[in-house]
Amino acid sequence: MRIGQVMLANPVISAPMAGITDKAFRILAREVGCGLVCTEMVSDQALLYGNPKTCEMLNLAGERGPLSVQIFGSNPVYMSMAAQIAESRGAAIIDINMGCPTPKIVKNGEGAALMRNPQLAAEIVRAVVERVQIPVTVKMRKGWDEESVNAVEMAKLLTCEGAAALTVHGRTRSQFYTGKADWEIIAAVKKAVDVPVIGNGDIRRPEDALLMMEQTGCDGIMIGRAALGNPWIFARTLHFLETGMILPEPGPGERVTIALRHLNLLIENKGEKVAVREMRKHAAWYTRGQRGAAKVREKINRAGSKEELEKILNLSLCGTCEEW
Repeated sequence: MRIGQVMLANPVISAPMAGITDKAFRILAREVGCGLVCTEMVSDQALLYGNPKTCEMLNLAGERGPLSVQIFGSNPVYMSMAAQIAESRGAAIIDINMGCPTPKIVKNGEGAALMRNPQLAAEIVRAVVERVQIPVTVKMRKGWDEESVNAVEMAKLLTCEGAAALTVHGRTRSQFYTGKADWEIIAAVKKAVDVPVIGNGDIRRPEDALLMMEQTGCDGIMIGRAALGNPWIFARTLHFLETGMILPEPGPGERVTIALRHLNLLIENKGEKVAVREMRKHAAWYTRGQRGAAKVREKINRAGSKEELEKILNLSLCGTCEEW
């Protein structure tokens, strides 16, 4: 799969997720076979003002590419300047967020709110494309709500302005992440444009990825929430797409190995104190469905050191809660 001049090793792509797809997650996703990883969404103005936390989100040093940096905003000039900064930091692709449904984003006319302002959306894409030398992509939704479904019209408009690929989440903004994703809108967008289209929404198993590609004709698939505490979904999906065979779910030992690898990557990049705090949510996902899950979560939330989290992960995934 090719996006502009960027060739991907495979069509399995990790969705940008706020508070999730940091450096540790991206490295892990690439290690298990993801064809393209993306940063958390980055505010254009925060990047322009040099906000330390935002600048750290663009620390791509040492990562294996290609890497996509997702930016959000509503001012074409600021967005183009932010994109140029991201390009200078090592981004291979600039992705423009037109899908985030959260109130604090849309109230400023950003994220999914741009689905209600096609002309501004087009101006943003044009400005960014003119400013950078790397491909510019857009992640968008089906529409704002069921009364204003406009993904096809938006797709035509944005590709005319130079968007090199589109990711379509088959839900409206009003749905947030509830209900069923509409794969038919992904198929409609694919038929309407000549650039690669990536499908997103309701890919929970490897079989879902193939089904989406068959039903929509999309060029790639993007996996988001299904990867939480489950990074091997990327490897299992890729294997299924390539061979038609389903790899077994990872056993306890492999789960612990991956979870501890995630913890150690966080420590390398953020230090133990911050890493342990941020790993709590991931640890809860990694241990989801295990025996005594409520007790496990309680202990995870009280963990204050690497050693404590390691013990909890080992006992919950390989041992028994009674050993505590």
